[in-house]
Amino acid sequence: MGYIKAPMNYIGNKYRIMGQIQKWFPKKVELMVDIFCGGCDVTFNTSAREHIANDLNFFVIDIYREFQRLGVEEAIHRIDDIIDEWKLTKENKDAYERFREHYNATKNPLDLYVLMCYSFNYQFRFNSAHEYNNPFGKNRSSFNEVMRYNLRKLQGVIEQVRYTSYDFREFDYSFMKKGDFLYADPPYLITRGSYNDGKRGFKGWKEADERALYDILDGLNDKGIKFALSNVSHHKGMVNEILMDWKKERKYHMHKINFNYDNCNYHTRNSAGITQEVLVTNY
Repeated sequence: MGYIKAPMNYIGNKYRIMGQIQKWFPKKVELMVDIFCGGCDVTFNTSAREHIANDLNFFVIDIYREFQRLGVEEAIHRIDDIIDEWKLTKENKDAYERFREHYNATKNPLDLYVLMCYSFNYQFRFNSAHEYNNPFGKNRSSFNEVMRYNLRKLQGVIEQVRYTSYDFREFDYSFMKKGDFLYADPPYLITRGSYNDGKRGFKGWKEADERALYDILDGLNDKGIKFALSNVSHHKGMVNEILMDWKKERKYHMHKINFNYDNCNYHTRNSAGITQEVLVTNY
């Protein structure tokens, strides 16, 4: 099956393992809520009558809202105009830095998307003042033909999604009912990346956040609502004991996901070097 690739290389995206996680998703879904949607790879590739894509990172949500408002073709046309106006290339660091300064003064969502396209590793990074501070992706990053193609593939898809930007604790789950489905891909407690180190201008992920999310998932389970949780059980000799104890206590199901790590086995608790991604489901 061919999957839609989101038009941004968001850290922690699930595009490479979409087939592995989606084989465990419900076959029929009324409403799909992607509560930590990130770049929206899972949202765009999950069949449902309705979709809500939510993420605390309102910068990304605002980009998708802008794509939705303009339409994909008009967005691409404006992206090309921005690139020409600011003379952005893989080699022109000065142009990139001028454009970054311009974005930080204006906060236009489409400018942010273009800025990300020319940033190091295509990352979204902000300081505590919510100023974009990712360096230039010299000789590597650009709005290339692959990204243009991926954006065009979203014609007719982006328009069908409702985008929200809430902390997962503040999201209103009360309207969810049997037949709906929630997917959660939070920052991983025992790993450390740009998405959970607190350096994007958002707080890092702590044990209290982990436990609060599990409480919400338990509440959905008690209402008969299906959920799937992506997480990491083992990483460089560490074990997410909170995850393992919760899964055991609640009798949820844990499925091993192969993210091209060697000798993955979530039953092995003391194997240094193992990074094991898992999907936990309540069905």
